[in-house]
Amino acid sequence: MRVGLTYDLRENYLSKGYSAENVAEFDCIETIEAIEKVLLSRNFEVERIGCLDKLMHKLIAGERWDFVFNIAEGLYGIGREAQVPALLDAYRIPFTFSSTEILAVAMDKGLTNAVMRTYGVRTADFHVVRKMKDVERIKINYPLFVKPIAEGTSKGIDRNSKIDCIEVLRERCKYILDTFHQPALVEEFLSGREFTVGITGTGDEAKVIGVMEISMIGDADKQAYTYENKKQYEDRMVYTIVTEPSVARLALKAWQSLHCMGAGRVDIRMNHNNEPCFLEVNPMAGLNPEYSDLPILCRKIGYPYEKLINDIINDTLSRMNVTQQAN
Repeated sequence: MRVGLTYDLRENYLSKGYSAENVAEFDCIETIEAIEKVLLSRNFEVERIGCLDKLMHKLIAGERWDFVFNIAEGLYGIGREAQVPALLDAYRIPFTFSSTEILAVAMDKGLTNAVMRTYGVRTADFHVVRKMKDVERIKINYPLFVKPIAEGTSKGIDRNSKIDCIEVLRERCKYILDTFHQPALVEEFLSGREFTVGITGTGDEAKVIGVMEISMIGDADKQAYTYENKKQYEDRMVYTIVTEPSVARLALKAWQSLHCMGAGRVDIRMNHNNEPCFLEVNPMAGLNPEYSDLPILCRKIGYPYEKLINDIINDTLSRMNVTQQAN
């Protein structure tokens, strides 16, 4: 089988003048090589395609693949993670992870919260601020937490994200609107423990493979898993595998409610009543074998990286009705 590999390579964008924060979600070459190694071990013919522009040129030139292993994050727009999948859909080329519409919805944290509530998945109380006048309509008890509605890698989350009064709320929402050019998500601050839950599979076959608690130490920003905490995770963070059935159940319900596929993560945080609340879902989680949260979780539970990648491939092949499987 001929397999394409789509991705956004961090070094390519840095060389064009983009900042480190602009490309924080993008991959390094080690991620591409690690995924490619697993694909080649199954005797697939692998072509490194690259980003959206390169995919477009190859498609127009008539190139095709049996399926595409896609980890391209996209550069612009709230629906950026869905851009490569949408293009592949147009050419009827299967791809890994969730469908185009799910990737578009999941990027919008406010819309995802609304979907979760429809399915009875507990979330923090929230309000979306699209214009500054929306701030005056917020009726949620302080403290609050403010973040961009559609960023990953904790971009836009820092030690100033926790809000205790209306004046600071106005300042923070203006900062989000002006800096990230997207709405701000204002939520009830969840004061309890934080977890990320690894999930593989689709629909009734989906399963939780592990629950990992995220704790801040040393000079870490203590109120949240901030952008700086993630950048300095080795000095600021402790990751611990825990047994938390209520967290696992909520995460799996969230994953299945949004119809996510393949593999990914669901982030959960406890409220002041020690009840787990949905934070967000990542249906196309980072796959760097060293520093991405899902591979870290897998490493801690003895779940080989190669098995994780093969699980993703097998899920895609199953949806293609192809029987070649690997453990």
